[in-house]
Amino acid sequence: QVQLVESGGGLVQAGGSLRLSCAASGRSLINYLVSWFRQAPGKEREFVAGITWNGLHTSYKESLEGRFTISRDNAKNTVSLQMNNLKPEDTAVYYCAKEKIFRREDVTRRDYQYGDWGQGTQVTVSS
Repeated sequence: QVQLVESGGGLVQAGGSLRLSCAASGRSLINYLVSWFRQAPGKEREFVAGITWNGLHTSYKESLEGRFTISRDNAKNTVSLQMNNLKPEDTAVYYCAKEKIFRREDVTRRDYQYGDWGQGTQVTVSS
């Protein structure tokens, strides 16, 4: 089983940037789709962005495209989420998750299809 650890969260003013990182230990992320989800207080968890095992396909929540960029470094077994021009509504706990299917070629937004989750990192954007 893989252990996922998110880092890079924090408090930032609106318009600022953060870069989240998801590091894996125990097993490799190399052959798996990895996505970021977030959950704001009082709201359901939602898909943010995902990247296929080979990095060829990415997908974003529509309202975030252009501000957020997901990437992966398989040599380092990490997946990152660059977040620019942050807004107060981006405030949430951000989770990375590894999908179950070996070398899946598309990005699924269904959280139940992800088998491994990190503990989350808090992102707070002040106005």
